[in-house]
Amino acid sequence: MARNRKREDPQINSSSMADIAFLLLIFFLVTTTIANDRGLFIPLPPDPETMEDVDIKIPERNLFKIQINSADRLLVEGEPLEDVSAIKPMIKEFVLNYGADPESSDSPEEAIVSLKTDRGTTQARFIEVLDEIQGAYYDIYADRAGVTNQGWRKIIDNLNDPENRRLYDVGRGMTPEGKPEFPMNISIAEPTKIGG
Repeated sequence: MARNRKREDPQINSSSMADIAFLLLIFFLVTTTIANDRGLFIPLPPDPETMEDVDIKIPERNLFKIQINSADRLLVEGEPLEDVSAIKPMIKEFVLNYGADPESSDSPEEAIVSLKTDRGTTQARFIEVLDEIQGAYYDIYADRAGVTNQGWRKIIDNLNDPENRRLYDVGRGMTPEGKPEFPMNISIAEPTKIGG
């Protein structure tokens, strides 16, 4: 005697699928690290509204002028320059002059490197020149601290370590008041308009 019964299809209970998906989402959010681009470390100028009108006269000899035109050509101290890597030794000589050359800076504290571009200057060229400027200062700091340029970069990446902090203070020539004797004085002027 054959029974005539309807066969039921097995079903999967999906009531907890939403819970599982939610837990997986939380897991991946917690365990995933998102790359954080560091970008350029350039201090922004203060808000013009909060600045006082102070007429500061900087002696011409304390300014090291670099200009980049809209065709990415360099003019350094009024002379055309083809090789960007030649900027670094020129800046080091300028900053470390200590008044010896009357055409150069009075002291590292008063030396200012001025970078001016046109609106047509490419970002790649701007960053290339800015890297050379900062590299010159890093070379100065590294020499004073007795490390390589790469060693200096490792020091500034971990200033929580007491030894790194000590070497940083030596490199920058920190005074008891906490003011660096060798500040990184870089002035980035507002770009000029092309043909304007």
